[in-house]
Amino acid sequence: MAAYGLNSSHLVEHQGHKLERRTRDAFIDMARAADCYGVTLQLCSGYRDFKRQVKIWNAKANGKRPVLDLKSQTVSLKGKSPNEIIDLILIWSALPGASRHHWGTDIDVFDATGIEQGDLQLVTAEYSQGGPCAKLHLWLLEHAADFGFYFPFQQGLSGVSPEPWHLSYYPVSSDILESFDVECLKQTIIDSDIIFKNEILSRLPALTQEYVFKVAPPPE
Repeated sequence: MAAYGLNSSHLVEHQGHKLERRTRDAFIDMARAADCYGVTLQLCSGYRDFKRQVKIWNAKANGKRPVLDLKSQTVSLKGKSPNEIIDLILIWSALPGASRHHWGTDIDVFDATGIEQGDLQLVTAEYSQGGPCAKLHLWLLEHAADFGFYFPFQQGLSGVSPEPWHLSYYPVSSDILESFDVECLKQTIIDSDIIFKNEILSRLPALTQEYVFKVAPPPE
């Protein structure tokens, strides 16, 4: 059940985060290379288990955590239907059980030379021209594939909004994606205390297609 965030026994530690072993080794090599370019590649997120993803989801669904629109602006949930709220949350947060962070192959990264982790917001502006992680992002666009990493969430190619901080180790993540089972995800959600469970279950095949299977293809 590693694909759904229910088991972390196969993972190893790095920079305070859990990663799949081959992903960890490739990340270390990539970070060393980036250091020569003058950026300090660090993790701000690695493996995230199902329970943690549910907490994030529920905090957004009940208004205890901000929900952002495509422009990274806070949206009011007042008067919105459950399905409208689901769609808003999915702009930036994965459905529990369907997050690639459950796999140990996907990471969020930043440039510790340009910004301290405590100040990081993980918004596009931080990785765009003039942002503290812009130099890192340009380097990753050119070199990440040399180490087996790529950006799975890209404009027009993924259901998830573009995330210039999110990398996937595709030699392993591609196999996990291929074996992803919607029925296993369904049962995992049924057994959970996720808010809007019934609405999610009624839409699950479409949500899975859009937010799990629709990703940018890895480099050849």
